[in-house]
Parts: sequence; structure tokens; C-alpha cells
Amino acid sequence: MRIGVIGAGSMGVILARHLARLGHHVSIANSRGPESLAALAAEIGATPASVVDAAKAGEIVILAIPTKAVADLPRGLFANVPSSVVVIDIGNYHPELRDGHIAAIDRGMLDSQWVAQQIGHPAIKALNNIFAKSLLEKGVPRGTRGRIALSVAGDSSGAKAAVLRLVDDLGFDPVHCGVLDDSWRQQPGTPAYCRDLDAAALRRALAEADRSRIAEYRAEQESRIKRRVSQPPGKKESQNV
Repeated sequence: MRIGVIGAGSMGVILARHLARLGHHVSIANSRGPESLAALAAEIGATPASVVDAAKAGEIVILAIPTKAVADLPRGLFANVPSSVVVIDIGNYHPELRDGHIAAIDRGMLDSQWVAQQIGHPAIKALNNIFAKSLLEKGVPRGTRGRIALSVAGDSSGAKAAVLRLVDDLGFDPVHCGVLDDSWRQQPGTPAYCRDLDAAALRRALAEADRSRIAEYRAEQESRIKRRVSQPPGKKESQNV
């Protein structure tokens, strides 16, 4: 499969590395241009690309950038991208730590709904609720006891099915979270967020989440991240923020 990864932070690089190892043709891009990624791409088996080329790279495009950076993507980036192309938003909104306040999200729009609105293309929410270290190290073959599960939310059944298969290929049990309006259940701080749960436990965690507590969940998670960042070197856990 041809896959574009926009973003070369820890999560984007880990995904590009794993997907290239699985035999996919991976194009990776960042805001600094393909020349800045030449050495990294050669190391992980990917192709350095511009953001525009990565968006047109193939069947799946992964947005692995901070939420605030979505608004800075080239205008009309997905305007001529076929509707069949699956866009996966793996980002998380952190207003106090990184993104600044985005009014629409603060008023109740879900992270990935806002992302889809900004890019003018449907989005699937996935791969946002796992630590980078777990994504790098803990994928295992299907059927392995205690296999970590990851949830997927989106409105297109076909796009969701493609992402569920991708999650399985990466070494994690895929769990259907619902439509994009259900994606809040896997946003920062919820019971399903970054806890390395198996499929049964993840389904319970998704069901336990309380929509009225979205802002509270996020604030609690940001507080946890601040405490973790303040820990001495060697005690910090790699994370997907």
C-alpha cells in the first residue's frame, strides 16, 4: 500500500518505520522540506517528500502533527485528493501545553472533527491513544495473549475498515469505537487513553467515558504530562501528546 506520513516527530517516524518494514511504500514529510528528511528516510526505508506530495502519496495519509499545525498546512492540500483516500488523524489537542486555545474545540467540537473541517476531507481518529514507546516496542502478532488494543473512530465504514486492518498489521488488536462523533472516548485523559489495555478492557474503558467531562479529562491529562516532564531524566515515559 502507498502511505503518506505528514509529520516527522516521534510518532510519525515510528509509524513510518513500522509501515516501511511491513512492505508499504511510505512517503514522509515535514514542514522543513524533503531535504531535511533524506538521512532519516534512508534509515527507515521511506521516501522523503514535500507535504503536498505526501498528501497525494496514495491510499492512506497519516497526519502526525500537533493540532495547532493543522491550520498551517498548505491551503487546499486535500482539494484534489480522491475521496477514497483515508486520512488518519493521530493528534491530540493540548491547549495549555502546546496548541494554544482553539475556540471551536473549546466550545465543544471534537479534535478530529475540527481537523476534518480544516483540511476539507473526512478524517479517521486512530493511533492517538498509545504512548510512542508502546507503539515502538509492544506490537505483537495476532492472537498473542494480552495484545494491546487500539480504537478507531470514523464515519466511513470503508475507511474505518482500512484503518482497523492497519492497526492489526502494526501488531495491535483493532477495536471499533464508533463514528467520528464518538472519538471523544479516546481523547486525552479518558479511561481509554494511553493505558495499554487489551481489547476487552479497552471496550469497557470506551463505554465508561463521560462526554460531559471532556475538558476535565484533558486538563487532568495535561497536569499528568506536566508532572512527568518535571521528573528527573531517566524517569520520564515517552508519550503521544
